[in-house]
Amino acid sequence: MLFPTLAFGVFFLFVYFTTWSLDRENGKRKLFLLLASWFFYAQWDWRFVALLIASAVLNWGVAALIAQRPEQRRAWLVGVGVAVNLIILGFFKYYGFFVEQAGELLARFGWERDLPLLQIVLPVGVSFFTFQGISYVVDVHRGKTPPAKSLLDVMLLMSFFPHLVAGPIVRASDLLPQFERAPRLTKVMATHGLLLIVWGLFKKTVIASELSVNLVDPVFFDPSAYGAVDIAAAVYAYAVQIYCDFSAYSDMAIGLAALLGYSFPRNFDQPYRASSMQSFWRRWHISLSSWLRDYLYVPLGGGRKGLFASCVNVFITMVLGGLWHGAAWTFLAWGALHGGVQVVERLGRAVFGDRNILPAVVGVLLTFHIVCLGWILFRAETFELALAMLEGLGRMGPVVMLTPLSLVLIAGGLAMHWLPPRAIEGVAERLKTAPAITLGLLIGAGILLVEAVRPEGVAPFIYFQF
Repeated sequence: MLFPTLAFGVFFLFVYFTTWSLDRENGKRKLFLLLASWFFYAQWDWRFVALLIASAVLNWGVAALIAQRPEQRRAWLVGVGVAVNLIILGFFKYYGFFVEQAGELLARFGWERDLPLLQIVLPVGVSFFTFQGISYVVDVHRGKTPPAKSLLDVMLLMSFFPHLVAGPIVRASDLLPQFERAPRLTKVMATHGLLLIVWGLFKKTVIASELSVNLVDPVFFDPSAYGAVDIAAAVYAYAVQIYCDFSAYSDMAIGLAALLGYSFPRNFDQPYRASSMQSFWRRWHISLSSWLRDYLYVPLGGGRKGLFASCVNVFITMVLGGLWHGAAWTFLAWGALHGGVQVVERLGRAVFGDRNILPAVVGVLLTFHIVCLGWILFRAETFELALAMLEGLGRMGPVVMLTPLSLVLIAGGLAMHWLPPRAIEGVAERLKTAPAITLGLLIGAGILLVEAVRPEGVAPFIYFQF
């Protein structure tokens, strides 16, 4: 059940009106939201609702034991909390990849074996809710958040349908306090939420879908059939597509949560205007990049042991971040590229200090094109296809795929990054005095406009596979 579909619209309207009818009964409200979230998740595969429940019970129990037995808290955290969460993630996401690699390695040494290769279905959003669980038990261990007062709150933390399958990864310290009190919906919150939903619908169903179907997918499927202009256009189009696709999901998740009275953190902040790779990761998928920083880079030692250790730790963090995105060597290479560039940046700052050695516009253009190089690895299914894309950039040929509409969408998708910061919030603030009927007409007109110009069908969000 995808966000931009009629089925989800009917589901959400039912959830919205039922939830606010329970406004004075916060316990029943949370229970209803939990059941609705399980129903939402079951639309992909009802069997994995049990995995979601088991994961929540695991993390609730570990957090309680950490609080009750402080002398054993590290053993409970590492030996059970982190270990079991990673085993769940590793089994479903990486079992097949590692068995295949082990088989190939044994074959190279002449020790061919028929290793047990199971056909494992990947649960939607497993990376997100396992990371959610790890952050909760770690924060309880660190004393940054108290253990939840009830199992219901932990289950809702990990299962809440707006962010369940593709983030943002909302910290327990942000969401659990909101669950403990009955939420309130202000006109500014409602307006902001509705505007984010319409904006997200436009980015996903108009820009991302159009570029995906009519430019990106055909060129990445067979790069050898196209010339340099089409291939360059497909790379730029994919940069816009993945931004519009994923930021659209985050926008809609934040907007849906706001309409239910809850606040999610911002997940994107105009990433393509970043002038360094470090700045890019402060702006791109902020909930994941901050998770990698706080729960991987810092435990590895961060920058506490000097420049060399800092470089090693950031490189390891980015490589593992690449592996988080998928069990493939192309994702590892993508993470290594991002980590390697950050190492170069750190070494440059050690030599030249914090002063900018490049004009800002050069830094933005250089960073953007390094990111685009990484997107080739990210999108291509094999190294051979990625290499074919790079080779095609030097091959002249007729322009087949790039159309005026695609060019406008690419330019518009990039121009979004130079809109006034927090423009949606500003519009919501200006509309707070508008009559409800006026606001309703504006939102309705926006939805009808999106429906009129979008292509047929709705492709799954890119990050559902992670």
